[in-house]
Amino acid sequence: MTPADLSRTVLHAVRRAVDEDALHAPVPARVRVERTRPGGSGDYACAVALQLAGPAALPALEVARILRERVAAEPGVGRVEITGPGFLSFTLDAPAESDRAVLAAVREQGLAYGHGDALRDEIHQFHHAREVRAAVTAQAVFRLLVAQGARGRTTCDQAPDPDWVRLGVTVNAYGTPPTPLTEIRPVPAGATAGELLERLGPDAARWGLLRAAGHDRAALGPELLVQGEANPLFRVRYAHARARALTRGAAALGFTAEAAPYGASPAGAAEAAPYGASPAGPAANAAPAPYDRAARPLLDLIADHPGVLLAGARHRAPDRVARQLEAVAHAFFDFHDSCPPLPAGDEKPSAAHRARLAIAEAAGTVLAGGLSLLGIRAPEHL
Repeated sequence: MTPADLSRTVLHAVRRAVDEDALHAPVPARVRVERTRPGGSGDYACAVALQLAGPAALPALEVARILRERVAAEPGVGRVEITGPGFLSFTLDAPAESDRAVLAAVREQGLAYGHGDALRDEIHQFHHAREVRAAVTAQAVFRLLVAQGARGRTTCDQAPDPDWVRLGVTVNAYGTPPTPLTEIRPVPAGATAGELLERLGPDAARWGLLRAAGHDRAALGPELLVQGEANPLFRVRYAHARARALTRGAAALGFTAEAAPYGASPAGAAEAAPYGASPAGPAANAAPAPYDRAARPLLDLIADHPGVLLAGARHRAPDRVARQLEAVAHAFFDFHDSCPPLPAGDEKPSAAHRARLAIAEAAGTVLAGGLSLLGIRAPEHL
């Protein structure tokens, strides 16, 4: 069960409680589920009982008890506890089952993994100054919102710079009354779209403009072009390229990502599918072995990706997505080095290699999808 699945499960429990007259309160449009903080109980926590206590004219603890009995019976939920003044804490089923669900979702949804309809009823107009960072930020925020089901347009207070087109910026109109996006710190004088494109190219320029929070200074120096691990953009793109190379290498060795858990006989090989394609077999259900501890941070980041995209849209913060991609790339290399997805030497491909390959492919999909939302290419060869 993914965090998005759990959120829908809790929302369904609220709706059932209302339909059964166990709870008299308006059903919220969405329910927010977050990872439990250090020292907390369970895998995820939710404050919906506190949110509904007032409208329901019941203590939050009573609302939590009403919801607990309805959520606990749902598939994928191992245990539901009530903590503090009325928080619901959820422990999901065995990690392998949850991991399989996440990997299946990534493989099924491809580059659209993490997209949703949480903001489907919202309409936005982002008005910005005739300044390159404001324009690129507005376009990135617009992409994030559309990925969550919102609608809108971007406008500028003057005729747009023609060079913005090469940075992926579209302006629907200009000269309209301002509806400020947020406080965006301009780039230094002289750093126009044309100058940045000539010096950095479109991908590095966009990363430099979006990586820092809007109120911080954008780093637009030559370090963005360094082909080494000290450059976060290179590391993210190289992790994606390496994930794609693993798929090609596995195909050359005659195997693909596999559904069977470690130690089990494979149920059949699935055809390799490109990013964005649906699985051609059971490969969507591959899961890591319990002894592959290095996989845990990467799997957690992949599972958290939809929540990061939604938060980036709600807070108008594409920098959150950039930092998420950096974290995924870092965890990917740690996993790759500790648990090689490809056999070495005379070693034969095993169920472990097939399962590791599924994790690596999911990481590559997340990286490609995130870069796409930022308007940055994800080369398959780097």
